[in-house]
Amino acid sequence: MQQKNDPGSWNPYLAGALTGVVAVLSVLFTGKYFGASTSFVRTAGMIEKLFNPERVAQMEYFIKETPKVEWQWMFVVGILLGALIASLTSGSFRLQAVPDMWQRRFGVKTGFGRFLTSFVGGAILLFGARLAGGCPSGHGLSGVMQLAGSGLGALICFFAGGMLVARLLYGKGNE
Repeated sequence: MQQKNDPGSWNPYLAGALTGVVAVLSVLFTGKYFGASTSFVRTAGMIEKLFNPERVAQMEYFIKETPKVEWQWMFVVGILLGALIASLTSGSFRLQAVPDMWQRRFGVKTGFGRFLTSFVGGAILLFGARLAGGCPSGHGLSGVMQLAGSGLGALICFFAGGMLVARLLYGKGNE
């Protein structure tokens, strides 16, 4: 499963093929397509429910999307556990507050800046996912799997946006 030039990484073709197999099996056995963004909103609802259950019960969104542990929530947990297992088995796991590439570009003393950037970026992404009615994995992977033109268009935009932001943040990568 590992590539020759980087013994700590998985072959992207094999990983992509396995993702495709899991996606097809998910639809075949459960009728559910990949997606993750709703689970984050539901988690926020579950946390808020601990402090103010009456308010959550009256919110229009949570009437439609009940804050509970369900298949999508478990899917996200599975992604986290799968990533952990993959990094442990490949020998690439390490605890690190600031990634090497970020340190080279912005310096070592950017722990809070990195956190703040990640938090703001995540909030913007989640807002966009809610605005679009789904997340990149839902629109991109599941949409393309259904041969939906909108899914392919969304996937192209996600990659183009990611490449643009990476270029803006990191330049050519060797700076």
